[in-house]
Amino acid sequence: MEALVLEKKDVLTLRDIELKEKLGPHDVRITIHTVGVCGSDVHYYTHGAIGPFVVREPMVLGHEASGIITEIGAEVKHLKVGDRVCMEPGIPDPNSRATQLGIYNLDPAVRFWATPPIHGVLRPSVVHPAAFTFKLPDNVSYAEGAMVEPLAVGMHAANKAQIKPGDVAVVMGAGAIGILTALAALAGGCSQIILTDVQQEKLELAAKLGPIRPVNVAKEKLLDVVNELTGNWGADIVFECSGNERAASSVFQPLRPGGVVVFVGIPLSPVPISIAEAQVKEARIENVFRYAHVYPRALALMGSGKIDVKPLITDTFAFKDSIKAFEYCAHMPATSVKAQIELPQ
Repeated sequence: MEALVLEKKDVLTLRDIELKEKLGPHDVRITIHTVGVCGSDVHYYTHGAIGPFVVREPMVLGHEASGIITEIGAEVKHLKVGDRVCMEPGIPDPNSRATQLGIYNLDPAVRFWATPPIHGVLRPSVVHPAAFTFKLPDNVSYAEGAMVEPLAVGMHAANKAQIKPGDVAVVMGAGAIGILTALAALAGGCSQIILTDVQQEKLELAAKLGPIRPVNVAKEKLLDVVNELTGNWGADIVFECSGNERAASSVFQPLRPGGVVVFVGIPLSPVPISIAEAQVKEARIENVFRYAHVYPRALALMGSGKIDVKPLITDTFAFKDSIKAFEYCAHMPATSVKAQIELPQ
């Protein structure tokens, strides 16, 4: 089938590739409709690796996906042909200790789309376990369905924070993950989000989505804004979503005593952290790696209208223009948040 293949660093082709996928009794076959372009996809394209995950052979990109079921396995009961669905891209070993403990996202043997050496889904169809395939609410489009994957990261972060109703949170980074984390935190009970970035256009877009106070840190001091809004107490939660080393090293400054920091973005190099600064506030520190057990809740929030991801979908490309889409995303302008690729039906 024709697919978008990362041949090696900086080299993409749209070509036929042989992918043999047998439909098992607990699987479904899905015709792909929409695939979001994730920062990790772009990073594999521009750098050829993310940490220990190195592209050593041609790999199909794409893992934020939605589509329609065209075939079901003999034992699949909760889905049917014609269902519009989105798919959780990580398939853990059902017998692993991590899966048995409920932390299947941390299974070392997980097979995650577009993570070397596993092929992604920028291609016409895929076979996937029914257990990790979720029906879209009738009022949720394919484009929105492909946003469930990045929203799941924000949902997992919100769960990790153990939000209490009325909490004030700082979210560092106004990219797709940062804004989606802000929306998840608001849905989870936060009364106010203070969102930081240096790209004014993204901050202005996010400010229209709810009680979000944008802070352009090139023009304003975050700590001043936090102190003004909290009576010099500090934020209950700090979500670090930028992956920026400088931002990550400053997470304890706006935090209140006894607050929690959630690291979401993954820095590309080591970050100096002041343990003493965390200790004097008895700060709780949480980390996020992908997500677990959140897709149904994310879809419920989207279906109810509690979370609206449509304003974040700023750019749409045809499948034939996939290479152009990745070139665009590698130098994405400040006015863009999420680009998606639509496959022909």
